Amino acid sequence: MRIALAQINPTVGDIAGNCRKIIDFAARARQEGARLAVFPELALVGYPPKDLLLKPQFIDDNLAALEHLAARSVGIDLVVGYADRNRQPVGRPLHNAAALLRDGKVVSRHFKTLLPTYDVFDETRYFEPGPEDEANDIVRIADVRMGLSICEDLWNDERLMPRRLYHENPIADLHGAGAQVLINSSASPFVLGKHTFRLELFAAQVRRFGKPLIYVNQVGGNDELVFDGNSVVLDSTGNVIAQARDFEEDLLVVDLAIDGTGTEARASRVETPSGGIESVYRALVLGLRDYVRKCGFRSVVLGLSGGIDSALTAAIAVAALGKDNVVGVSMPSRFSSDHSVADARSLAENLGIRFHIVPIRPIHQTCEETLGPLFTRDASCVAHPSPLGDDLTEQNLQARIRGVLLMAFSNRYNHLLLTTGNKSEVATGYCTLYGDMCGGLGVISDVPKTMVYQLAELVNRKAGREIIPRNTIVKPPSAELRPNQTDQDSLPPYDILDAILNRYVEEEKSAAEIIREGFDAATVMKVIKLIDRSEYKRRQAAPGIKVTSRAFGFGRRMPIAQNYQQIIP
Repeated sequence: MRIALAQINPTVGDIAGNCRKIIDFAARARQEGARLAVFPELALVGYPPKDLLLKPQFIDDNLAALEHLAARSVGIDLVVGYADRNRQPVGRPLHNAAALLRDGKVVSRHFKTLLPTYDVFDETRYFEPGPEDEANDIVRIADVRMGLSICEDLWNDERLMPRRLYHENPIADLHGAGAQVLINSSASPFVLGKHTFRLELFAAQVRRFGKPLIYVNQVGGNDELVFDGNSVVLDSTGNVIAQARDFEEDLLVVDLAIDGTGTEARASRVETPSGGIESVYRALVLGLRDYVRKCGFRSVVLGLSGGIDSALTAAIAVAALGKDNVVGVSMPSRFSSDHSVADARSLAENLGIRFHIVPIRPIHQTCEETLGPLFTRDASCVAHPSPLGDDLTEQNLQARIRGVLLMAFSNRYNHLLLTTGNKSEVATGYCTLYGDMCGGLGVISDVPKTMVYQLAELVNRKAGREIIPRNTIVKPPSAELRPNQTDQDSLPPYDILDAILNRYVEEEKSAAEIIREGFDAATVMKVIKLIDRSEYKRRQAAPGIKVTSRAFGFGRRMPIAQNYQQIIP
């Protein structure tokens, strides 16, 4: 029996568009002789739909679309993810569901058992778990008993998970109910290194139960999340025998061999998945492209300072959208070095993008002349006044002027404004509210500074020439908001900062644990204080593309007004 893995890129909320895409992929699968086509989790509504699920009309529309799909399921069976109503009088109002469609009808409905509530997931806000009797999730297709599961249902192998979050293992239950083949519809977001762990986990489950696995994952960017696809088929010994492309839509077809000794999957097309820094780059490109497209924009604008962060962001934008849809603006002040403007111009020429120079010195001077007398007169009202030009006020004025100008470009030409701050800056608050934080998307806001350099080198290697100027990569990073400024005037060296940041934010280690690993105690406490005190800024920041295991955003929910004092022995 031939099965098609339909790895599609749905748009959240676009039920009609998603329905058309499912019909198109189903027709292609039927033309390739498939008896069954499997689609991702919640494919009809897109993942994650969040509070759209609270709108009754939204649920009605998705159920009507399911019936429309069922009517088109002639000549091929379809497994399609959707949101169903909970028909029981008690419990949350919905189920995260998958339906088997056959010969114009909805043959059966199957509900997700394990509902994640960690990191970016909040499924128990909306969904009621399915019944514990997994025999209900066994379907017969061409006399093969197939066990249907949804995403998280596959992620509870007690031998691989450091701490199991759930008491039951739906895959073990499907095996006990007589499944010959395991099918999993998924919407599993990208995180650096995650696919390697997926394969390890899936292989362990397959080897334990001796059943082939068909895993179909969503692909594409939806808000902060990027879904990498990487749909895969494992034979009953845990070997990968079919692998879809990553970071793009794909239709992968595999044959099941059925005989008296059991059911086995035959080798098919095996794509090589991206890994390491290449996978991060591809995730950022896809995430930006889909965010722009799905939000209704066609072009972007960003400030080009001559620094590495804006250079990398511009290069990613060109890869995602094409050079004709990217605009760079250099806004030099009296503190800007000549090489910064030259580096920004060289980058724009290398990328082939439109480039404007808008000096901010006249506007900055006007602000100083306007505010200077007021701040001088009011000096007695503050404890430690500083002359305008010597303190953070002066620096933030420049950043905010630039934000005003970039927003003007955005408004005038309907460009989406991209912020260019990296994770190290966002973590420590080394950024200006309503200044360099202005924008609609933080492309590299989950990319630590040390990884920014790796990505910059990758951009040049991929092009086979210098895209990001060498001087941009090798010069000391600087905000250039005062004379002879470098980032390390305010922050530890980035290799040390990022190491502490990884331990404190991603690994949730305490200050004492980090210090015991050999880091300077004063540096650790300074970094932790900066991270904790900058939460109010991050709450007002543009959404950013998630590529690490613990990104700032809706997956990390920290209080703003808090005073947790870490005790250092």
